[in-house]
Formats: sequence, C-alpha cells, structure tokens
Amino acid sequence: MKRKINGWSVLLVAVTLAATSSVAFAAKKSACITCHEKVTPGIVTQFLSGKMGQTMDCSSCHGSEHKSATDVAKAKLPTPDTCGTCHPARVKEFRQGKHALAWAAMKAMPMVTHQPAAVAGADLKGCSACHKIGDKAASELTRYGTGACDSCHTRHRFSKAEARDPRACRTCHMGFDHPQWEMWQTSKHGTVYEIEPTSGRAPTCQTCHMPDGSHGVMTAWGFLALRMPEDDKAWLNDRVTILKAIGVLDEKGNPTERFDAVKVAKVARLTKEEFARERDKMVQTCSKCHSKSYAQANLKAGDDVIREVDKIFADSIRTVNALYQDGILKKPADWKYAPDLLQFYEAKTAAEQELYLIFLEYRQRAFQGAFHQNPDYMHWYGWAKVKEAAARIKEDAERMRREHKK
Repeated sequence: MKRKINGWSVLLVAVTLAATSSVAFAAKKSACITCHEKVTPGIVTQFLSGKMGQTMDCSSCHGSEHKSATDVAKAKLPTPDTCGTCHPARVKEFRQGKHALAWAAMKAMPMVTHQPAAVAGADLKGCSACHKIGDKAASELTRYGTGACDSCHTRHRFSKAEARDPRACRTCHMGFDHPQWEMWQTSKHGTVYEIEPTSGRAPTCQTCHMPDGSHGVMTAWGFLALRMPEDDKAWLNDRVTILKAIGVLDEKGNPTERFDAVKVAKVARLTKEEFARERDKMVQTCSKCHSKSYAQANLKAGDDVIREVDKIFADSIRTVNALYQDGILKKPADWKYAPDLLQFYEAKTAAEQELYLIFLEYRQRAFQGAFHQNPDYMHWYGWAKVKEAAARIKEDAERMRREHKK
C-alpha cells in the first residue's frame, strides 16, 4: 500500500534536512571560527556568507600557527601567491597589468621620501591606502589589507559581484589627479548605467578595462600620458621637454636612472608595439557597441587633446627651466634635477607649484576627461586650467626676472 505524501510532510522533511545540515556544518567549525565568533563576529559573518567560507577554513589563507590572543603575529598575511593557489590564471593576469605595479610606482616617486610616514601611507592613510594593490615583498606585508587581491574583493566575503560593480573602483580612481570615477559617472555612459544598472547597455569600468574578466588592467597611454617614440616631430620635442622635467631624460636627452623605474612601473609606453597593443584592445572593446571607425576616431580625438595640452605644458616647463639656467632659481641641495615635477607639491616656488598642478591635476583631467567621454572635465577642469596656470607661470617668471635685476 502506497503512503500518500502531503505538503506538510514535504515541509517537515525539508526542515529536518536543513537542521541536520546546519548541525553538520556547525560540527565542522574550526577553532578559528569558534574563537573569532566571539572576538571578531563581523568578520566571521562576512566570511561564512561568501562562497569561500563554505569550502575553506581561515587557516587556508592565514596558516595554523596562530592559536591564541597572545600569538596574533603568527597569523600569516595573504599575498597574491596565496590567492594563486586556487586562482592561478587570474593572479597571472593581475601580474601582467598595472595594478600589480602600483606599489613600485609609488615607491619610485621621490616626493614620497620627504613625507612623514603617516602621510606617505605607512598606516594605509595616505598613498599606500590605494597603492597597496600592487605586488610587494613579504617584508612589506605589515598588516591586513596589503595582499592586493583584497583591494577589490574586500575581506572577508571576497565577493566577485562586488569587484564587478563600478563602485568598487571609486575609492582609488577619484579626486585630484585621476577622477576617473567622477568623469565616468557623469558621462553619458555613466548616466545610462545609473538609469539602467542591470540592462548591460552602458559600459562600466570593468567593461572597458577588464574585458571578459581579465585582471591584466592596462591602458595605451599609461598614467602619465607619455609614449616614445613619436612620429610627430613637434610633439616629440615637447615630449622630450616633459621627460627631462620629470628626470627621466637628462639635459642631453639621455635616459637616467628614473627611466628604468618608469620602465619597470610601466607608467609610460616606451615602444610603438606596446602602445598599439593596448589601443587595439580598446578599439575591439568599443566596437562591441560602436563601429570600428567611430571608436578609432574618438580615441584619436583623445590623442589630439594630449598633443595640444603638451604644447602649453612644455612651453611652461621651458619658462621655468630658463629661470634655472639664468641663475634666477637655484636647484635645492637635495634635488638631483630641477625643475623636478616628480617632487610634486614639494616644489619651492609659486611658478613650480603651478607647473606641478598642470602636470598632475589639470593635464590629467584634460586627457582622462577626453577618453572617459566627459567634455566638461576635459575642457573646464582640464584645458582651461592648463591655460590659466600657464599664464600665471609667465607672469611669475617675469616678476622674478625684474626682481633679479634690482
């Protein structure tokens, strides 16, 4: 005789199985979780709510040497190699991109050496709070949050959905020198995304810079919008002037020790092939929505903005450099090059402070605004400000020359 199973019976079985599974899982809790449920309950909740929390234990990433509150230092700090145990392909991509070089790029800036440790970022309050995403030596892993991958897949849930959301990028890609978030958010692309966040109609940061989930983030122009060689002779001359002002080339145009640092950190493109490879990738990405010719024309328009800005920038550099050559300005004792744009706001005169602003704020906004489809940023926050600063530099140079003659 068949027994009839009604809805209540099915519900009872489901509840019983769920309770049994819960008990079984609870029985598998490690000593780490049992302890940290009391010490850091929020972390445990995050970890167990994520996919990794269902298949791994804390010791998988932190080791098993840490046993009590008195030996916390024995807990290992994860690195990309730790993540690479399960995600080798993604870690390999990461190390081929510029995010992995962020730490090296920060340390290559001479300005950092002049800053108090707290300001430069020893405690992740300054530069290192964003540049921590870069690969670093094990000796430089001084605290949680310096393991690179957790900059985007934040602890302890390590959510893929979070890292795919454009808002995951805005903590670092915003503000003074690279407000890409603001540019994108207020562009037509960002506006459409805000209206239709789930339609897929508008590109996000990840669409353009991490196509198909690739972690090898790289751009054609690099952070400094500098490339070598250059077929346009006038533009090449301006580019050489800029490279001299950042100490990458010496007065005779020969590479310096900084050239090697720029090469390692990939903040500029040093071969035609390197530039073309990244530009072709972007054309392919844009062509998924636009025609190839339209994409190429728009990207070239961004190139043209850089060329026009560089004319004014290089002329301003020559104005300040002439003050040094004529003995009106004296090179600081602890500077190897002057003017030295990589000293940033450590510049010693008002004219050089304006030059630094052109370099790191206004020029950045002009070229980045162009490529992020934001005309207001390109023009009023970028181009117009470059022109204003150039006028102030000329005026200040004339004043210093008059005072020098007295």
